[in-house]
Amino acid sequence: MSTSISTSAETFRIAGRTFTSRLIVGTGKYRSHEEMKAAHRASGAEMVTVAVRRVPLDRSAESFLDHLDPRLTILPNTAGCYTAEEAIRTARLAREALGTELVKLEVIGDQVTLFPDNEQTLEAARVLVRDGFTVLPYFTDDLIMAKKLLDAGCAAVMPLAAPIGSGLGVQNPANLAIMREQLPDATIIVDAGVGTASDAAVAMELGADAVLMNTAIAEAQNPERMATAMRLGIEAGRHAYLAGRMPKRLYASASSPLAGVVR
Repeated sequence: MSTSISTSAETFRIAGRTFTSRLIVGTGKYRSHEEMKAAHRASGAEMVTVAVRRVPLDRSAESFLDHLDPRLTILPNTAGCYTAEEAIRTARLAREALGTELVKLEVIGDQVTLFPDNEQTLEAARVLVRDGFTVLPYFTDDLIMAKKLLDAGCAAVMPLAAPIGSGLGVQNPANLAIMREQLPDATIIVDAGVGTASDAAVAMELGADAVLMNTAIAEAQNPERMATAMRLGIEAGRHAYLAGRMPKRLYASASSPLAGVVR
């Protein structure tokens, strides 16, 4: 008799908030609001990130904000900021306009690669934490920086898998595995670079608590179906991580033991 095992019984927590879905989605690059809404529904996500600098927060014009499911938790982000000062100002604007202390902190250091500026990110994080924000910083997959961000009071850390919008998948699995091992109690959300469902599964198999993505779904030929695939990939990866994979071996190991074989 088999027993059904479900990851939905688990809860994923960020600063006192409880979520069932470990998939966080975005709002950019969709071809229409209807396409975005269908993808969000299919993803099963309970949190959506919003680029504060790319939307009229005063609702003076129609935007995707008017088409978000009200049940979704909004995670404002500081995308497009290149200094700590700029990111701090943007986060404060988001809190005032959207009524949330949550912020995905992004401070970009290079316009071509869109790699984050870790030092500016840490500087901004310290200020925002003191201001009462729940800070989720986007940074390179650097264990030492993760420790510094957590010491600064960040509620979670968000190491990249690959450059934003690249779809390359996890480029440094060893870094993410080490981060999970060294920070067993931290909330780790893999962010940026996921391209397809297998990428999401790999991130979860490495021990990530969640994965945030936007382009991989929005730029798919069928975003709704890709959102479904991502949801399933997240679930599969989580199951695999909890199950504990077999060790890798250099040589073959017979599936059927040879002991007792009639010769």
